[in-house]
Amino acid sequence: MKNVVFVAPFPAETTMRFVRAMRKLRDVRLLGVVHTPPEGADARLFDDMVRVSDPLSRKDIVDATSLLATRHGPPDRIVGILEALMVQLAEARAHFKVPGASPRTAELFREKARMKDALREAGLPVAQHALLTSEGDARAFAARVGFPMVLKPPAGMGAKATFRVASAEELSRALVGMRVSAESPVLAEEFLRGREFSFETITLAGKPKVWSISHYLPSCLEVLENPWIQWTCLLPRHIEGPEYEEVRKMGFAAIEALGLDNGMTHMEWFQRPDGSLAIGEIAQRPPGANISLMTGLAHDVDPYLGWARAVVDGELDAPWERKYAVGCAYLRGMGHGRVVGVSGVQKTRDAIGKYIVEAKLPTIGAIKADGYEGDGYVVVRDPSTDVVKRVLKTIVETVRVHYA
Repeated sequence: MKNVVFVAPFPAETTMRFVRAMRKLRDVRLLGVVHTPPEGADARLFDDMVRVSDPLSRKDIVDATSLLATRHGPPDRIVGILEALMVQLAEARAHFKVPGASPRTAELFREKARMKDALREAGLPVAQHALLTSEGDARAFAARVGFPMVLKPPAGMGAKATFRVASAEELSRALVGMRVSAESPVLAEEFLRGREFSFETITLAGKPKVWSISHYLPSCLEVLENPWIQWTCLLPRHIEGPEYEEVRKMGFAAIEALGLDNGMTHMEWFQRPDGSLAIGEIAQRPPGANISLMTGLAHDVDPYLGWARAVVDGELDAPWERKYAVGCAYLRGMGHGRVVGVSGVQKTRDAIGKYIVEAKLPTIGAIKADGYEGDGYVVVRDPSTDVVKRVLKTIVETVRVHYA
């Protein structure tokens, strides 16, 4: 029996879907390292668990795993899904001599400047970038790439704390606000114009076995800058043709360059107006924003179990055949404060209800979410990509979230 340590700090629904999938594996003793234990039906998912005060601490993870090892024997796998944990998990694996992504690989994926350096050295197209430690660095980079440019944390995730600056004055203000210094650098990037997509894989022994394409409408940065936009993510049904061949090769080469063995990856990429491609960044984790769910729906499989099999057994069940187009509309609105109402729900159900696979309406009384995923979502599916596009358009044009 394999001892699998799953570091799952908080029982968020996204995390628990992966924990539930891990529970389905045969001959696995599932051991949790948590800050807040799951409750209700999820309370008994772990065979044993240890609570820690700082789940992002390498020391806490190692100490908790050591305690579990005294009870059940040494760990065979140490896993998790949160990007903020990837390096610490890799360091814990190295400490216990457990298979999985090494600290070097985890750091290459996590540290965006090093990632881009490695991808560029492999001959892959990435945005120009520089680590800024002073205003002088910033001025030099601006002189090279021009405005607008993008500023973000070197180890950021999910487009959080990402800013577009359009002038020297905005750049100076941003540097002051972000307290840029040698001890606290900021990553500056060329602003990539064009259509934004993502590229997901399940990778085994360094070779992607399943790959998928997602299209963001509009781009993530535009969504962050306009917190009222109800945006969508579309997984087209047909991705095997020449339209996506170049990005498939680019995505496979990126994984090889960074050295991942087993797991899921999530790569953001752009198609510029001239048709050329560029990598934004890539993560060695399952995608967020319901893309894991949608990838499974597109292939009519359990994507969470696919991840679990990959990271624990290094295997993939039956080949994944893409059978559907899938999309998600993210529910947001104008204004601030708390959610006081959601209009257009019944009208939307009447119009497109048969296509809805999963939905979460905004919670009345909840404070408006500050993230790009918004206060709720609607996931839809159909064999036709054109039908899914039309359904997504109906949702974002009909449903309205109201705040006060």
